[in-house]
Amino acid sequence: MEKKRKALIIGATGLVGNELLHRLLDSEVYVEVTALVRRPTGLSNMKLNERIIDFDEMEKAVDEFKVDDVFCCLGTTIKKAGSKEAFRKVDYDYPLKAAELAKTSGASQYLLVSAIGADPTAKVFYSRVKGELESALIALQFDSLHLMHPSLLLGNRDEFRTAEALSGILSPVFSPLLRGRMARFKPIKAEDVACAMLQIALDGEKGTNIYEWPELHEAAARRA
Repeated sequence: MEKKRKALIIGATGLVGNELLHRLLDSEVYVEVTALVRRPTGLSNMKLNERIIDFDEMEKAVDEFKVDDVFCCLGTTIKKAGSKEAFRKVDYDYPLKAAELAKTSGASQYLLVSAIGADPTAKVFYSRVKGELESALIALQFDSLHLMHPSLLLGNRDEFRTAEALSGILSPVFSPLLRGRMARFKPIKAEDVACAMLQIALDGEKGTNIYEWPELHEAAARRA
């Protein structure tokens, strides 16, 4: 019998986060799911503990981090954020602060939606910020750190993104051509990333683990 667990999710109103929140609430393993959000999710569930916060003052919600597993699905674009500084706040400062609070509160697992190509030495600003965050998270030494490296995410977004829209149209044609080492660049559905994250959390693999398309696809298939 699996141990009953508590989860916290930030970014629950985003593309992957929304899919993941529903799956966490449906899971028999999680008895309580806390969602830290800027705006209401619109969901009503006995297991859901929804708290609207100012992410610049995340430490005020420190008591909410007394959980087993923390899922971070925060992410934006420079265009949507308005500047590189604003982008870094959402994609670096907030996820790192959440990890620090989780670590000091005793959480054993931290799961992050990062990105393919994350590298602290990358010339591309987006990839460099993602890589710098991963390096900072590794330094915290969680029992289990899980880094998702999806390529283009497919799903229904609140805002239009040209690359994702084109990828959704072309994916059935080009995805089968991406084989071997190139398979990591295949677009992936947000719902598959969410399924994979839940399965990975339940697997509880120790240490730092990175998941690209092949591993995400396999984990999602096991959860389906």
